[in-house]
Amino acid sequence: MEGSFLRFYVNEIQTHRGRLLWEWLLDQGNRLGIRGGSAFRAIGGFGRRHALHEDRFFELAGSSGIEVEFVVTDEEAKRLLALVGQEKMRIFYTRIPASFGVISPDAEDSPEPAS
Repeated sequence: MEGSFLRFYVNEIQTHRGRLLWEWLLDQGNRLGIRGGSAFRAIGGFGRRHALHEDRFFELAGSSGIEVEFVVTDEEAKRLLALVGQEKMRIFYTRIPASFGVISPDAEDSPEPAS
């Protein structure tokens, strides 16, 4: 299948509607029928303000980044990005073209995306 690798970059303590934002994104992807999503904690990095954030500094506790990623069809990407836009959230993301599939699929591995 053809689609996108869609990754959101959020702060680990960032919230939306009373939930951690990375959890909210995964939940919304699941509700939209996206086949899977993952969240990963960054051990270091910097953003637009060029402040270095590293997991090892106690005084920067809570400032690490979280990457929330999905491999999606173009339609799934459009729906998830539209939802984030409707919620008026300012989130940096990347969207990279991707080919994906399942090797030796079983009966539960539908070739068609969830609707």
